[in-house]
This record gives sequence, structure tokens and C-alpha cells, in this order.
Amino acid sequence: MKFYIFTLGCKVNQYESQIMHERLCQNGFEYTAEHNSADIVIINTCTVTSASDSKAVKLMHRVKRENPNCVLVLTGCLPQAFPNDERFIEADIILGNKSRNIIVPTIQQYLLNHTRINAVVQHETGDKFESMAISAFTERTRAFVKIEDGCNRFCSYCIIPYARGRVRSKPLDQLTEELNQLASKGFKEVVLVGINLSAYGQEFGINLADAIEAACAIDGIERVRLSSLEPERMDRHTIERLAAQPKLCPQFHLSLQSGCNATLKRMNRHYTAEDYTEIVNDLRNAFDNCAITTDIMVGFPGETEEEIKESLDFAKKTAFARVHVFAYSRRPGTVADKAENQVPENIKNIRSKAMIEVTTKTMTDFLNFQVGRVESVLFEREKNGFFEGYTKNYTHVVVKSDENLSNKIYDVKITGVQGNKCTAEILK
Repeated sequence: MKFYIFTLGCKVNQYESQIMHERLCQNGFEYTAEHNSADIVIINTCTVTSASDSKAVKLMHRVKRENPNCVLVLTGCLPQAFPNDERFIEADIILGNKSRNIIVPTIQQYLLNHTRINAVVQHETGDKFESMAISAFTERTRAFVKIEDGCNRFCSYCIIPYARGRVRSKPLDQLTEELNQLASKGFKEVVLVGINLSAYGQEFGINLADAIEAACAIDGIERVRLSSLEPERMDRHTIERLAAQPKLCPQFHLSLQSGCNATLKRMNRHYTAEDYTEIVNDLRNAFDNCAITTDIMVGFPGETEEEIKESLDFAKKTAFARVHVFAYSRRPGTVADKAENQVPENIKNIRSKAMIEVTTKTMTDFLNFQVGRVESVLFEREKNGFFEGYTKNYTHVVVKSDENLSNKIYDVKITGVQGNKCTAEILK
């Protein structure tokens, strides 16, 4: 039987979809690139915002409309957080984030009797990191490797601790074994990912630097990159350990959410704007040509005109290389959902546009600073005669080439800026 997987959301979800892909293939199922011809369609969902929920539900409706005879499997964060949501009526199988190990027998069970299955299991304190490892990463040049799951922070706007449970980490010996396997398959770059990556190892008495050092020690892996980081545990000593690893890419997606202390406090974020600035300065002092990227939320309940101005000024002053700007989205079951002074949608839209304008300018300034520099680029794909790839600090680069550059690393000289990318010439 043929299967197809839709993956919504973060890099952790992409890793977990690869896990499901490999386990299905190992048990006699065949992957198809066309979801309309699949016997089994899996939707691996995200629930970070209400818009994410709507996207998953609309996709579920579309799949059943276009392929009514398929077995539809709904899994991931959305059913984990809301296991009995009436909108899931079209799903034949509902699995949560603790059920990847049983996805194959659950599908096999459904195929025997065609009885709807809801097998969402709730997270519990003391859960261990789910043993899992990928052997490849389908159709990608870099491999995402999940090393941490869960979050203990309980930000007032966030449902993810309920969808992912408490912090738990992959043991270093399992990480080393998985990375050796990926290196043997020709992957030159790995991205260490997690729900709260900065919390890695806290239950073992170690931290993220230990995982990075283990990854950088793998022969064949030439680059180690990090996914989104919370400011917690990014102290000066940890940053010094990171800077001692030449394979570590100097791009840090350090989640901000707001540049205003009053807003951060209502969000239950455990740092101030001043704390954040200190971490950014330490990173920039430790890494040459370091890129700091982030997420910024606008329109959080109670956000005043003065507060959004503080956040705008902070974004401008920090000079981010790239920013994901998004408006606050109410999540049932969170503290912020019940808060007074909800910001109207039209005001959120105005503030989003203002933040995008500021951060587009800082991005352009950062890209212009790259012009004239010589940087190494891992090329990934070809489009219209141009090969695209990324420098170590994640500057998106395009190069004209008749040679196939995919999965190769070359030094380039950056020659110009083209929108949110840089043009370059290969140095040989």
C-alpha cells in the first residue's frame, strides 16, 4: 500500500515525519509523491497558533474531498493538545505525539476492521525521550536531528507544553550513533532541533554545549547548525564552549517575542530585554559575522502603543539579520486567552506591518554587510540555471553555474543583494 505524509510546522515535526516515513517503508508500505494516489495519508500537525489549527483542519477536509477512499491519519501536536476535537471527524486514525512507535501496528489494525481509532496518550511527568533515529533525510541536503522534546516554561500564550510534555533529551551515545549513520550517507550538515533546545540535557546534568561538541566530533559532518533557541541557559561560559567549535555555524535564532519588559512579564518569559541584549552581545563578540535571527509577536493582550514602540525600537537597535513577525493568536487553555484587553485584529495588522517594515530594513542592512565577503556555501538546489545555498551564518546565496553544485561546499565571493538573498561568484 502507498502512503503520503503532509508535514506542518516546525523542524521537529519534519524529523518526526522522517521517522514515520522510514518505519512505514521498513514494514512494506511504499511512499508515493502524489497524495491523491495514496492509500494512506498522514497529516503531521502543528498547533502553535490558531491559524496552524485551521490549516490542519482545512487540509484534512481537502484530502478527504480529493481522495475519499484513503485512510486518513491525523497525528502531531494538534490532536495531542485537543484529542477529542469534533473537527477531527474525517480522520480515520488519531494519534498524538506519544504514538509514533505504534503508527504501523495501528494502521494495520485499522486495515483489518476499518474501525475508527483514537489512540492519543497523554504526557506524564517523568516521560523519557522517545528512542528514535533516522538513517537519512528524504530529498534534503541537510538533516534535522531531534535531540530534545518538551518544554517546562509555560509561557502564558503557549499550548505547546500540553502538546509536547516536559523537557527530555536524547542521550549523547544515541546522538553520536545517529550522526555517524547520517555522515555515512553523505550528509555534510546537520541541524540539531528541539522544542526547547536550550534546555537540552538538564535532566542529565549536562547542557546544549555537550551535544554540540559531540556532533562536531563526527567525521564527515562539516557543519553543525542549531534550530530555534530560548535565551535560557545561554550564559557566557556556554557561549565560550560553542565558539570553540569551528564546525558550529554562527547563526542563532534566539527567540525574543517582545522587546518590551512589561510585555515579556505578561508573557511569562523569564528574561528582560536587557538580558537578551547581553546574550546577543556575547554571541557577536564570540563569533565573527554572526547572524542573530528571531521571532517577534505583536498584539499581545494589553500591549499598548508605548509597548509596541519599545519593541520596535528594540528590534531596530538589535539589528536582526532576519525576523519572523506574527500576531498574537488566542489559544484555549492558556492564561493569555482569558486575559483582558485583547488587542483588536485591525490593530494587530497595523503593528505587524510596522514591525515587518523595521525588520526588513535590518535584514537588508545585514545582507549589504555581506557584500564583498568570502564565505563558504553548501549548495542545495538548482532553479532556472541558478544554484541556491546557504553560508554558515545562513545567508541565502544564489550562483549562476552550469555545473551541478548540489550537496557541495564552495567558497564564494558575495557580489550583491537581491531581495532577501545575496548573489555571488564561486572562487576556484
